[in-house]
Amino acid sequence: MRSENPMREIRIEKITLNIGCGSTKNPKHAKELLERITGCKAVITRTHKRTTFGMAKNREIGAKVTVRKNCEALLGRLLKAVGNKLKVSQFDELGNFSFGIPEYIMIPGMKYDPDIELFGLDVCVTLERPGYRVKRRSKKRSKVGKKHLITKEEAIEWIKNKFGVTIVEG
Repeated sequence: MRSENPMREIRIEKITLNIGCGSTKNPKHAKELLERITGCKAVITRTHKRTTFGMAKNREIGAKVTVRKNCEALLGRLLKAVGNKLKVSQFDELGNFSFGIPEYIMIPGMKYDPDIELFGLDVCVTLERPGYRVKRRSKKRSKVGKKHLITKEEAIEWIKNKFGVTIVEG
C-alpha cells in the first residue's frame, strides 16, 4: 500500500525562457537561439506603449518561448549552466522559481555561433500539482485549496531531491 497521496506530487507545469534585447541587439537572433535551445517555436515580444526609456510602441524588444513538454530534461541542462545552485530568494511564495543564465554558451551542448550575438536569458519555472487544472477552467468560480498549494519550502525540497540542486542562502 502506498502511503503518499499521488495528488500531492509536484511536477513542472511549464518553463518560460525570455531574452530581452532592448534597442541594441537583434530580436530575430534571440528568437532563433531560443528555438535551438528548446526545440519549440519562439515568439518575438513587443512594447505595448511608449516607455520612459524612449522605446516607441510596437517595437521589437526581445523573444520568449514557453515549454510544456520534456521539461525535466531541459531544466536539468539549464540548471547545469548555473552550476546546479539556486538561491532561496529565487523562489516565490507559491513555489515557482526563476534564475538567469549570463551567456547561452554556458548551457551544455550549446556552441558559440558567430552569426548570433552573445545573449543571456531568464528561466522561469512554474510548478503544479494534479488538480491545478481547476485554476485554468473557463468559469472562474473554483479555486485551488490552501492545503493543496505548493509552498516555498516544498518547492525547495522538491528541486533538491529531483535534480540534486544546492540551495544557497541569499
